[in-house]
Amino acid sequence: MSATPAHEVRHLLITGSVQGVGYRWNMVQQAQHLGLSGWVRNRRDGSVEALASGDNDSLATLIAWARTGPRGAQVECVHVERLTQYKDLDARFIQIATA
Repeated sequence: MSATPAHEVRHLLITGSVQGVGYRWNMVQQAQHLGLSGWVRNRRDGSVEALASGDNDSLATLIAWARTGPRGAQVECVHVERLTQYKDLDARFIQIATA
């Protein structure tokens, strides 16, 4: 019997030219493929914000993807914060309204 992977949560703030290029839609696809839960949204300042929950390997893969994003995105920075306190997340990864 194998151990269950550790459940972790990461808050991501992605800056650069990341709105209007399908960044959120593509992140949802990536996160769902990786079996992560959480959400992604545009922010009024032009950045994209995400909260992702799952095992460390899947989170690392999503973060690596976020540093490049979809074709057309020009990512300047991905700030990642490990969270230890958070509200329960939806069981799937979704887009939510702009903050």
